[in-house]
Amino acid sequence: MEVVTTHINADFDAMASMIAAKKLYPDAVLVFPGSQERTLREFFINSTMYIYDFKRLRDVDLTRIHRLILVDTRQISRIGRFEEIIHRPDVEIHIYDHHPDTSEDIKGQVSVVKPVGATVTILTQLLQERGIELNAEEATILSLGIYEDTGSFTFNSTTPEDFEAAAYLRRFGADLNVISDLVTQELTAEQVGILNELILSARTYDIQGIEVCIATVSVDKYVGDFALLVHKLKDIHNLDVVFALGRMEDRIYLVARSRIAEVDVGQITAHFGGGGHTTAASATIRDLTLNQAEDRLLEILKSCITPFPMAETLMSSPVTFVEADATITEAEQIMVRYNINSMPVMEKGVIVGLITRQVLEKAIFHKLSEHAVRELMSSDFMTVSPQATLLEIQTCLVEHQQRILPVLEDGKVVGVITRRDLLNFLVRDHSNKPQTLGEALNPAQWPKRKSINSVVMEQLPHEIVKVLRDMGRLADQFHFKIYAIGGFVRDLLLRRPNLDIDIVVEGDGIEFAKAFAERRGIRARCHKKFNTAVLIFSEKLKVDVASARFEYYQYPAALPIVEFSSLKMDLYRRDFTINTLALALNPDDFGQLIDFFGGQRDLKEKTIRVLHNLSFVEDPTRIMRAIRFEQRFNFRIGKQTANLIKNAVRMGLIQKLGGRRFFHEIESILREENPVPALRRMDEYGVLSLLSSDMRFDARMEELFDRIRNVISWYRLSFLDEPLEGFWVYFLGLLSGLREKDLENVSDRLVLSETRRERLIWTYRQVEPLLRGFFQLPEQRPSDIYRTLQPFRPEELLFMMARTEWEAVRRAISHYFHRYRNVCTELKGRDLKAIGVPPGPIYRVILDELLDARLNGAVRSRQDEWAYLKSLHPELFKDVPEESRAASAASEAV
Repeated sequence: MEVVTTHINADFDAMASMIAAKKLYPDAVLVFPGSQERTLREFFINSTMYIYDFKRLRDVDLTRIHRLILVDTRQISRIGRFEEIIHRPDVEIHIYDHHPDTSEDIKGQVSVVKPVGATVTILTQLLQERGIELNAEEATILSLGIYEDTGSFTFNSTTPEDFEAAAYLRRFGADLNVISDLVTQELTAEQVGILNELILSARTYDIQGIEVCIATVSVDKYVGDFALLVHKLKDIHNLDVVFALGRMEDRIYLVARSRIAEVDVGQITAHFGGGGHTTAASATIRDLTLNQAEDRLLEILKSCITPFPMAETLMSSPVTFVEADATITEAEQIMVRYNINSMPVMEKGVIVGLITRQVLEKAIFHKLSEHAVRELMSSDFMTVSPQATLLEIQTCLVEHQQRILPVLEDGKVVGVITRRDLLNFLVRDHSNKPQTLGEALNPAQWPKRKSINSVVMEQLPHEIVKVLRDMGRLADQFHFKIYAIGGFVRDLLLRRPNLDIDIVVEGDGIEFAKAFAERRGIRARCHKKFNTAVLIFSEKLKVDVASARFEYYQYPAALPIVEFSSLKMDLYRRDFTINTLALALNPDDFGQLIDFFGGQRDLKEKTIRVLHNLSFVEDPTRIMRAIRFEQRFNFRIGKQTANLIKNAVRMGLIQKLGGRRFFHEIESILREENPVPALRRMDEYGVLSLLSSDMRFDARMEELFDRIRNVISWYRLSFLDEPLEGFWVYFLGLLSGLREKDLENVSDRLVLSETRRERLIWTYRQVEPLLRGFFQLPEQRPSDIYRTLQPFRPEELLFMMARTEWEAVRRAISHYFHRYRNVCTELKGRDLKAIGVPPGPIYRVILDELLDARLNGAVRSRQDEWAYLKSLHPELFKDVPEESRAASAASEAV
């Protein structure tokens, strides 16, 4: 059986979506999961809806359902008894919905979710695409859903697609008279009374500077169209935000409406198990009194409503500045070093002017390099306080055309706001696509904060969460701000296990680490040169702690020079946007995700992007990291970032890298679970040929790497407790086929250690002759295989297994690993000494002979070894003193 259903308390959009879905699934049965709104029930009774043969839920055998089509919802808590079959593996789920994502959304094999005004709009588009005809009655019903859910196209959630869908349905004869009669109904006497109570009970609260109206009403029986009454209340008082709580019978109905972006009513009603859109939402509350529900609502509003930003939330600090007596050349060097275009000019700790890069460049062009900055600075400028509003900031930066806006507190510069800071706030992403003012001021679009507390609690072990909370509490005592940052936060959002935790402190990182270690009774390893520390909790858990810092590079591919800075500047020095996310740990902000550079967006779009165009110039190792992350996460490198990689390779920047750094990045790629896709990309970008002009990652090399991957997996499954440097097997494969001279050049380029260099050359000298010589012999004894393979390390033998095409070779190496390599004799040198054999090289000869006999099955016990030795070397026993014979006999007895 196929069933089409929707949410409980179904409205016109839900019913219309069910009718539309029936056209797409002709064999499906239509079933409401629960009650319907009063208006819908009246329409259902007074129309020809019986022709669609809606079934009652009690007449449906849930065990027979093999496909469930959900429309206008995907929240498991809103589908009634159908929740019982959602997790059955034999039930296929198809979803059509227009509501925002929630934490309890059902996952379907087919899922069509679009942010339009009504779900029936989505289904109408599908009907149009498939050329499915409608009659006038069907078109009218579908139009009802669109008109109701868009408020007759007056709600802010209405999209162009809703207008287009309504126009399409009108062509099929949708009756606007019927729609008008149903959508705009006269209020009953009961409804008028409830509306009057809502008006009298309405109270306005100032929450974070935003006015929110809350109204309550209590009646003994259910009265329909409560949402309509709330809408009228909003219009009568011209309210921006209204929440209405209505107790009817044994439950409370919450209806919410919002005209402003700062209040997302869909997010707020979700706390009560409800849902909806940012502008319109509802919930049904049980087990709370009306007063308790109102108190709970106020608590949620205080935590969810985010105010307009002030200067202190937009500014960057600490401030990079130049002294008034500094030369133009010195000022220009500071701007290049910190990659800024404008900065304050200071004198004795007081701001006296502003200077821009354009002024400095023109001054240098006019040969004024040695003049003082004070001679060319702008001394007429505006400043703001940390509490300045967005309007004040815009006035200074836009209307007064000031490039940088100093933020002063008690006469001291505590931060600066640039035009870029303002644009990053007003524009959703770096594409510079304009938005409406409502969209621009939506806190959800700020590159700032959002709570991911639920993700933290879900993904991290309880012990780790406790450690992070303890760190936050201690940081509060020091008046520090503290954050978890980087890959740890990225993988948290990707739901990938990662306990490699990096902590950044806006303060003294070493002081904090020492204090935390003392409290916890653990060890802290400090590095004063970089003001970093490592907290060692156990062998498996170590946490890196650092002061927030900024890096700059004196020349391309140089090692960075580090200076202390703020969180924002610390994150700006990182490689890719997805690694710039931070998690606040201080108690008041714990679980807040901080995103200055669009990292969340790029995670969602599965894109690798650098933060600025000189990223690969400053650090070419980021090229290999971009490729590694792209393949590890199945992301894609953004178009601009890809062009920058190509340009960096063309400019020869990787050749300027130190060999050890180059090798470290290659090693990191080869340590990935499957390095093949990354190596393929390295070859596409021309990175591999920088190691050797003859190196290519072609189909033949890819086949070799697949075999290497297989033999590594085989070895690790066979010998679970034995360590293996898997990356070295891949590295041997990567260099296979190069001439010895090229191998030496690669070793020099990567500055391999002398041990690794010698081992690399030795391996290649031995492997090919061995494969062509020894293994081509008609027969090899176990002792021959042992003696031949024993000088090789496991990594080299695995390379040999992958390199050869002969099954006999692989079988011989497998036997060596499993049967031969751990074989040893029971007789030792002390036994030879006991029978009077003088110590010397003869010991090695004798024991090797015994070992060969063991390997070849000639001896199996200690007694066999004595007999074999006596038969092989009788001369050793003829002059043995009687007491030595006795000792030997005793030894045999033992």
